[in-house]
Amino acid sequence: MIQPIYLYGSEVLRQKAEDLDLNDKEYIAKLITDLKETLVNSEGVGLAAPQIGVSKKIVIVDGTGMADVYDYLADFRRVLINPVILSQSEETCTYNEGCLSIPGIYADVDRPVSMTVEYYDENLQKVTETFDRFGCRMVQHELSHLEGTMFVDLVAPIRKKIIAKKLLRISQGMARTHYNSKIK
Repeated sequence: MIQPIYLYGSEVLRQKAEDLDLNDKEYIAKLITDLKETLVNSEGVGLAAPQIGVSKKIVIVDGTGMADVYDYLADFRRVLINPVILSQSEETCTYNEGCLSIPGIYADVDRPVSMTVEYYDENLQKVTETFDRFGCRMVQHELSHLEGTMFVDLVAPIRKKIIAKKLLRISQGMARTHYNSKIK
C-alpha cells in the first residue's frame, strides 16, 4: 500500500532505527511491498522505512530509472534488511543529493566512493556486497536515514545557512510534493 512520506521535521526521521525481527516474515513482506509501492508512486530512487514512519532497519534502492545516465544501474534494485556497513573507502566524492523527505532542496554531499555492506535481502538471505559509483551513493543516502541522519546534516556550514529557511518551511508543513506526504 502506498504510504505517506514523512517530511523534514518529523521525529521518526531523527530516530535510530531498530533491527527487524527476521522471524516476522509476514510483517517484513508487507513492509517491503509498502516501500516499493511508495517509492514507485513518489518517483524516487531510494526509500528507508523511517521515511514512511516505521523506525526499522530496511531500505530499498532502485536505480533502474537512471540507467540512461548510468548504464551499470540497469539491474540495480536492492532491498537491504538490517544492514551493517563493514567497511568504507577513504576516498570520497561529492555529488548533489536530494531527498523525498526534503522536497525541493539539493546540496553537495561528500561520501565514500565505495563500501561493503552485510544485509539480508528480500528473501531473508544473508548477503555481503560491495557497492561503488552511484549505486554506493544511493545505498549510503538511505542507510543514513537508519541512523537518524539526513543529507542536509552533511553539507557545508555555509550551505546549511542558505537552506535554513527552506528547511523551516518544510518542517512547518509548507512543502509541496507530487506524492502523499506528512509531518509528525
